[in-house]
Amino acid sequence: MKIKFTQVRIRRNEYFNNIFVGEIMLIKEAIVKHLQDICKKRNIRYNELATLSGVTPSTVYSLMDENRKDLSVITLKKLCDGLDISISDFFDDDLFRGLEQEIK
Repeated sequence: MKIKFTQVRIRRNEYFNNIFVGEIMLIKEAIVKHLQDICKKRNIRYNELATLSGVTPSTVYSLMDENRKDLSVITLKKLCDGLDISISDFFDDDLFRGLEQEIK
């Protein structure tokens, strides 16, 4: 009997049958995921995040768009300020450990 191994892409890190399955993720995806998680946890809508951060709602929605591959560090800093967290605290999360290599 042959066993075929395939690479699986999942949406978040999780344990499956006591085996850690890590996501294959790039930095932009991780940043968006983390912002979404924070907003969900704090019950903040994207429009509210924009207001708190002093950016336009279109900026927040554009950043959250998975088709957009870039984002501004200045915008991320403003979002962190609006969420009342430092940028170093933002990146101090397991989600950012072991990200996929950006250079192909």
